[in-house]
Amino acid sequence: MKKTSFRPTAILSSILLLSATGANADTFRWASNTDPQTMDPHAVNSTPVLSFLNNIYEGLVRRGENMSIEPSLATSWEPLEGKNGWRFHLRENVTFQNGAAFTAEDVYFSYLRASNEVADVRSWFSPVSDVIVVDDYTIDFVTNNPNPLFPDSIANFMILDKGWAEQNNAALPAKDAQNYATIHTNGTGPFTLSSRDPGVKTTLKPYNNWWDTATHNVTEAVFTPIGNSATGIAALLSGEIDFIQPIPLQDAKQVESRKGFKVLEGEETRVIMFGFGHEHDKLLYSSDVNDANPFKDSRVRLAAAHAINMASIDRVLFRGKIEAASQLVPAGISGYSEKNAARPEYNPKRAKALLAEAGYPNGFSFGLKCTNDRYINDEALCRAAASMFSAVGLKAQLSTGPVRDYWTQLRADDFDMYLLGWSPGTFDVEHPIRFLLHTQDNEKKLGSWNFGNYSNARIDELLPSILQEINPAKRQAMVDEVVAITQKEVAYIPLYTQPLIWATKENIDITQRADNFFMLRWVTIK
Repeated sequence: MKKTSFRPTAILSSILLLSATGANADTFRWASNTDPQTMDPHAVNSTPVLSFLNNIYEGLVRRGENMSIEPSLATSWEPLEGKNGWRFHLRENVTFQNGAAFTAEDVYFSYLRASNEVADVRSWFSPVSDVIVVDDYTIDFVTNNPNPLFPDSIANFMILDKGWAEQNNAALPAKDAQNYATIHTNGTGPFTLSSRDPGVKTTLKPYNNWWDTATHNVTEAVFTPIGNSATGIAALLSGEIDFIQPIPLQDAKQVESRKGFKVLEGEETRVIMFGFGHEHDKLLYSSDVNDANPFKDSRVRLAAAHAINMASIDRVLFRGKIEAASQLVPAGISGYSEKNAARPEYNPKRAKALLAEAGYPNGFSFGLKCTNDRYINDEALCRAAASMFSAVGLKAQLSTGPVRDYWTQLRADDFDMYLLGWSPGTFDVEHPIRFLLHTQDNEKKLGSWNFGNYSNARIDELLPSILQEINPAKRQAMVDEVVAITQKEVAYIPLYTQPLIWATKENIDITQRADNFFMLRWVTIK
C-alpha cells in the first residue's frame, strides 16, 4: 500500500486550473452520493454540509488549493498582546448576498450561534474564553491558553448576517429540526442559493458582488444527489452531469476507457473507523446478552480489532487503493505518532482467545450500524467486517441506512458498534482528540462527536497542553502518550485512510483537495 504525506505543499490536485478570463460557460451539473442535510453552516459538522456551504458562506480564514490557510473575511490576524488569543482585522466593503454590510457584529453573532450548546460545531470554540468587538472591523478571540493552531481550527467557521438570522427566527441553528436557515442562505461567498429541493436538486448562481476576483466561469451550478453509484456513472457517461464524487473504485477503468472523460485519484485525510458504546451498560441489539455490554471490556474490543483482515478488504473492496490506519489521523498529518504506527494484526485465533478470557468463549451477538451513502463502499465494508466478526464469534446484526438519518441515531445512543469517518479540520492530531477522544463536556464544548463517550482522564488532562505547546518534541511526546493510551484501550478500531475517486468530463478542470471539499470557484469549463 502506498504512503501519502498530507503536507500543505504536497496535496494539490494534479488538475491545473486554466484562467477563466474571457471564457464562456454554461450550466455546470454535478452529483454526489450524499445530499447536504442542511443549509445551516452551524447545524451539522460534516463534510457534505461544510463543503457545499463553503461555496455560499465564508469565514475569517479559508483554505487554498494546497490546504494552506489564507485570508478571507479577515485580511490579517496576529496574537493578542498581554493575553492569550488572536486579533482579526476584517475586510471592509463586503456585503452579504441580501445587500447588508458585513461587520464585526456579524462575526460576534456567528460565534455566539456556533458555540451554543445546540450547535454541532461548538467544539471549534472550546479554547475560547471571550470574544471582544474592538470596532466595526476588528475583533479579538481570547483563549484560555496560548493556542497557535486557533486560526487553522476555524477555517470552516462561516459567518451569518446577524440581522437576517434574527429577522427570520434563525438566531440559533436547528441540528435535528428545521428553521429558516435550514433551507435558505445569505452568505458573502462566491455563489448564492437559487433554489433548494432537499434530496432532489439544489441550484446555485454566482454572486455578482463577491469581494474576491472570480476565477471560475460557471454561470449556473446544479447539484443532484445520486445515491445509487450505477445511476451516477450512467448519468455522467450519458452527459446528464459533468462531474461526480465519489465513484466506486471498480468503475474507474470504465470511465477512463471512455473518450471525453477522466478520473481524479488521491487520498483523503479521512480515517474510517469503528466506534463503540463505551458508556452503554447493555447491548441494544443482542439476542443472547441482555444484561451487559461486553464492549466495555477492552479485551473484547481488541478481539474485534484482531478479527479484521485489512489486506482482504483492501484487495477485494478497494483494489489496493487504501492504506491501513493505526490511529485517528493518517501518516503525514501533523502530530502523527510514528512510535505507534503498528495496528492490531489480523489474528482470528488471538481474537477467540481474548473473547474467552473476557468470559465469552462462544462470542455474542450485537448491532452494527453503518451508512450506505456516506463513505466509499461503506455498506460493502460493513458486510465484509460483519462476516469477519462472525468468524470469531462476534455475530453482528448489520443495519445500514442513509446518512440523513444516521447522525440522529448515533446522538441518541442507538447503536452497539458504529461506522465513522473523520477528517481533521485543522490538519493536526489535536482535532480528533478534541472531538472524538475527550470526554463529552458540554460546558467546555468538547467531545461533541464522541458518540460512545469514550473517557480517559489522562487524555482529558493532556489536551489543553497539546493545544498550547509550541516545542515540537514536547508536544509530540504528549501526542504519543495519547495515541498509546487509545491503542491500549482500543477506543476505536481505525481501519484505513479513505481514497478519493472523482470522475468528470474531460473539458472540466477542477481541484481535488485532500479534505474532499469541492469548490465551485475553482471550476473551469473549456
